[in-house]
Amino acid sequence: MEKLRFMLIGCGRISKNHVAAAAANRDTCRLAVVCDPVRELAEKKAQDLEELTGERPLVYTDYRKALEEQPVDCCAIATESGYHAEIALYCIARGKHVLIEKPMALSTGDAEQILAQAEEEGVTVGVCHQNRFNPPVQQLHRALEDGRFGKLVNGTARILWNRTMPYYQQAPWRGTWAQDGGTLMNQCIHDIDLLQWSLGGEPDTVMAMTGNYIRDIEAEDFGAILIRFKNGAIGIVEGTACTYPKNLEETLSIFGETGAVVIGGLAVNRMQTWNFSAPAAQDAEVEKLAGADPKDVYGSGHNALYADYIDAVRTGRKPLVSGEEGMKGMKIILAAYKSQKTGLPVKYDGLSFSTLDMCSADVKVK
Repeated sequence: MEKLRFMLIGCGRISKNHVAAAAANRDTCRLAVVCDPVRELAEKKAQDLEELTGERPLVYTDYRKALEEQPVDCCAIATESGYHAEIALYCIARGKHVLIEKPMALSTGDAEQILAQAEEEGVTVGVCHQNRFNPPVQQLHRALEDGRFGKLVNGTARILWNRTMPYYQQAPWRGTWAQDGGTLMNQCIHDIDLLQWSLGGEPDTVMAMTGNYIRDIEAEDFGAILIRFKNGAIGIVEGTACTYPKNLEETLSIFGETGAVVIGGLAVNRMQTWNFSAPAAQDAEVEKLAGADPKDVYGSGHNALYADYIDAVRTGRKPLVSGEEGMKGMKIILAAYKSQKTGLPVKYDGLSFSTLDMCSADVKVK
């Protein structure tokens, strides 16, 4: 089969992972176009890819013009979060498959529109929750599927990170309600996705308290969430951008009647606890995942995510992180924001909320 032609829209901080993933999957895809309003950023990504593969993609500053002029199959969207939905809908309307960086949108309405329009156009939506592909996380999910935990009781996601003011000042959209949200939506969403994926993926009720303590941003720099799942399990989230003096941990813990697993390290890719009532052949594989963090503590999950997404597009199946899956963590966070705003528990089903609902009614995305 011919290689899928990708266009990368947005060449900021996370774009290097997309370039590396495209290079790692060069047998099945080709990053044909890179696009950013700041041409120098797009030129740098083109150079990076050329150094990795020997092929230089075309450079554009306007994704609309690129779509008019270039025959691409898939659009990888890595812009400011507040533009994800607008760009995704534009690409979908032109029959392009889309792979969207987290969060897929900043409102439930936009996310639902993406899913509906993709269904109508017959295109594949994927969302970049690449930590699902971390080897310890894959082993955890295998144990869940095998029923090794028995009845699930609870799980926790702890994201104790540090983001200083220069981080926010470098890109003024960060920490704003219009374009980002706070630490829950930006830094914590990956671990929240893993928590809901592990505990059954069907939240019932969300309660939260958030606050802005240290960082001079619109949204929260600390948040705590309680999630009651429909199967009775309870999820607990602790997320902060204020850990002194640097990132401390990102940890996922899952507890059940006959099992306990803790995956930690700086970015949830080091197996720390693996206890089950009955041994299994899987346990020998897990022993290799303990110890120090990998060389790149943030992992290479985008490589595996791209491979899965490309196969999904080619075969017509859903990717592991489909649009429906990618919406779940985002929706939990929006429910948490609504709970913070109202001071009440929030039902997950039927939720309609946006980050813009956290600020005054006259605030509009420009």
